[in-house]
Amino acid sequence: TLSPSEQYKQAQVFVKHLILGGVRSGKSRFAEQCAKASARPVCYLATADQRFGDGEMNSRIERHRLHRPKEWNLVEETHDLAGAILKQSPDKLILVECLTLWLTNLLIDERSELERRRREFLTALEAARCDIILVSNEVGWGIIPENALARRFVDEAGNLHQAVAAICDRVSLVCAGLPHTLKDTN
Repeated sequence: TLSPSEQYKQAQVFVKHLILGGVRSGKSRFAEQCAKASARPVCYLATADQRFGDGEMNSRIERHRLHRPKEWNLVEETHDLAGAILKQSPDKLILVECLTLWLTNLLIDERSELERRRREFLTALEAARCDIILVSNEVGWGIIPENALARRFVDEAGNLHQAVAAICDRVSLVCAGLPHTLKDTN
């Protein structure tokens, strides 16, 4: 397996890379290493909506903030992920953190239109003229949740991951801090 630096040196223009993993798997660290190795200006697209957070979640967000390089441009977008992606210039690398938080925002906020936002996002991902790294939590390996909203979330996350993986050039799974390549079309 190539290091993140070697991967991006060999990469073609406009690579889309999905990085999946469980909580505390090391997926965010791996995504940040890949972004740094690209030597491109980074737009960190954060999807967390602090309206739905608590003290512990806010601490997680703060740890991410402190860990990010100061020169990275931060864009916070909780719903219109497609619009935020399409606004970026080709010289940028977009790091989206994370798809499952974005999905949570759409499921909790009853005003959102999940299917429309999902279609817009997938269309924007295909059309994007810049490198993109997408981070997401793999949540479908546990037991079937007891409540309807949790079951819908697991189903929607699985469907979203399959659709995004089909578009992406690379898909990695991070487990115990070790990235494993699932797909690499380069």
